[in-house]
Amino acid sequence: MSAGAGRAPIAPPPPLHGWRDVTAHVIAVWFGCGHMPVAPGLTGTLGAIPLYLLLRPHGPVAVAIAAAVVTLVGIWASGRVERRLGIKDPQMVCVDEVAGVLVTWIAAPMTTRALVAGVIAFRIFDQFKPWPARAAERLGGGPGVMLDDVAAGVWGAAVLIAGRALGWL
Repeated sequence: MSAGAGRAPIAPPPPLHGWRDVTAHVIAVWFGCGHMPVAPGLTGTLGAIPLYLLLRPHGPVAVAIAAAVVTLVGIWASGRVERRLGIKDPQMVCVDEVAGVLVTWIAAPMTTRALVAGVIAFRIFDQFKPWPARAAERLGGGPGVMLDDVAAGVWGAAVLIAGRALGWL
């Protein structure tokens, strides 16, 4: 299979070996969201909505606990997938977006407007990576994959807090 005129064929990824590789892969791609050929990061962010909707009635503490658990498990999963593929921060890994947007939604009131505003704010900060997100990205491995998005999530939460204070949310 050719990747196009004048380009080398794309090698298939290394196979999954054992339940740890399979588990890490499923988590890292957030149950398939990362396999979308276009905008897997946005797809992963949107893939967090069902989890958030399950947690939201239990309050911001439940969302914060989930964000922490997803972050810790995501560090392991994304690091394992990164090592298996031999690629720094593979595009298909989107569990980092799930953790980051959950951090943003900690500050969200229980409205659709706040949910959408959280997605938009998080995605903007995830793209621009203001401090300390850019610095966290340089950590490398699982922590580098995950913590830049958590930092972007904190910035997104700040926007939601400001929106609430101004009466917009």
